[in-house]
Formats: sequence, structure tokens, C-alpha cells
Amino acid sequence: MGEMNDRLRIAIQKNGRMAEGSIDLLKRCGLHISYGRNDLYCRVNELPVDLLLARDDDIPNFVQTGICEFGIVGDNVRREYALKNNLGDEPAAVMPLNFASCRLMIAAPENGHQMTLRELNGKRIATSHPGLLKEFLERNNMEAKIVSMRGSVELAPRLKLAEAICDLVSTGATLAANGLAPVTQVFTSGAVLIRTPGTLPAAKQAIYDRLAQRLQGALTAEQSKYIMLNAPKASVKAISALLPGCDAPTVIPLEGRDDMVALHAVCTKTVFWDMMERLKAAGASGILVVPIEKMMA
Repeated sequence: MGEMNDRLRIAIQKNGRMAEGSIDLLKRCGLHISYGRNDLYCRVNELPVDLLLARDDDIPNFVQTGICEFGIVGDNVRREYALKNNLGDEPAAVMPLNFASCRLMIAAPENGHQMTLRELNGKRIATSHPGLLKEFLERNNMEAKIVSMRGSVELAPRLKLAEAICDLVSTGATLAANGLAPVTQVFTSGAVLIRTPGTLPAAKQAIYDRLAQRLQGALTAEQSKYIMLNAPKASVKAISALLPGCDAPTVIPLEGRDDMVALHAVCTKTVFWDMMERLKAAGASGILVVPIEKMMA
């Protein structure tokens, strides 16, 4: 029992897109997972961390009540739990994790007419996020009857349960397949790391600090690229200013060339084709952009 109490506990979703993203992120942190016999509990091999595999809407409760110190969950689930239980903004989100991005949208049948938000005043809106929808309606001085549903929300207008829906949207394909068109955005969500209230014991805080450093490194590396290029000496300043998210590149002499140098830089912003075209127009040549596997500040 003492050994378990010394290990950090993190709740993650048992299956689905959020589960896949959570496991993938931990693997990118250099962590390997040993699964238990019942598939509800597993261990991280490299750090004293236990993972509890749970339903997404159970995770905020596990974290808030201290069953787990941390959890990975959609920010929409975290916020809905806080609203339902009058907890302010608890459990707190401590780190956005840059996956499972989606939007909570109000949508309505197209019927040849693009419905406006005001037209939904006094109408029925079906949703699995009644707290977030209620907060949005109050903020916009609107009154509508909220019809709570656990799933298949997009079917509500067809079943005459509601005139509109409020549901999570990632690509919009499900809305289109059900003859629905977006009306307005209610909430922007994505995976976040949440933590239990209060102060952690020193040993668990130390474990979290190590894990957080790896998480930040993996997330930064995912968004970063390493750029190598050749440039005329006279163009170094202009080319350096174009490099996205770069403080200062490394300038390296080229053997046998007094007029040219090589520039190496870590760019923490996306490098698009138009950026490479601007670099080339400024005098850069031999431009190479490669991914970064790991980073640590």
C-alpha cells in the first residue's frame, strides 16, 4: 500500500480518440506502459506513475476528489463537470496538450435557410453539455429549453425532440450527414491536463515535475522544426528575420566560400511552403526542414 501511495496517479480515457492521443503523447515522452489484467489499471515503466483507465466524464470527479492527482480529459468535459457541481473552474487545467481539438457548436436543420442564433429564442436545443449551453445562453441573454441527451444528439431534430442541437464538432461531417448547419460556436475544446486541488506531497510533486518537463518537451518538439540553409553573408540579417519563431540562428562558415554561410535554426512555429518561398527569394538556397523528435530547455 505504501508503494502505491508513493506513485503518481493519472486518469485517462479508456478508449476512443482521447485515449489514443493520451497514450501517444506518453510514448513521445519516452514512457512505456505495462497493462494490468483487467485493462482498467496500468503502470508507466520509466517513472513511478500509475494510469487509471476510465470513462471521460468520470475523470474530473476522480481528480477533484483526489482518487487521482492528475487526469487527461477534454476541456469541455472538465468545464461541464465544474458547472454541474458549482465548482467555479475546478478541477484546474494546468497544461493544454494540443490534440483532440473540437468545437461545441449549436446547429440546426438547413431547410434552405441559415438559421440565426436569435431565431432559436424560446426553442428547444438538445445537448449532452447542458451546463455549457446554459452558460452560453445566459451570456447572450437568450431563453431556450435545454433537452439533455447522452448520445446521438444529432438525431434530435429528426425525431422532433428539439429544433436545434448543441454538440461537439471536429470536421463537421456528422452535421452535414444529418442535414444540419452550424449556427454559432459555444466553446472551443481540446485535451488538457487537469490536477487535484491543494498541494501535492513533495515526492509526488517531484514526479510530476519530471513528467511535466517531458510533456512540455514533447509538445514543443511536435510544433518545432529544424531548418538548415545556405545564405549570402549580406542576406543573413534579412533571412534571420524571416525564420518563424526563431530567436537567433547558428551561423556556420562554408568551406571555400567567403561570401556564403550556413544557417541552422530551431523554429517553434509552423514552416509553410510560402515561408520557404520567401526565404528563397531573400537569397537562401539548399533549404532543408526536418522534424524534431525531442527537446528540453
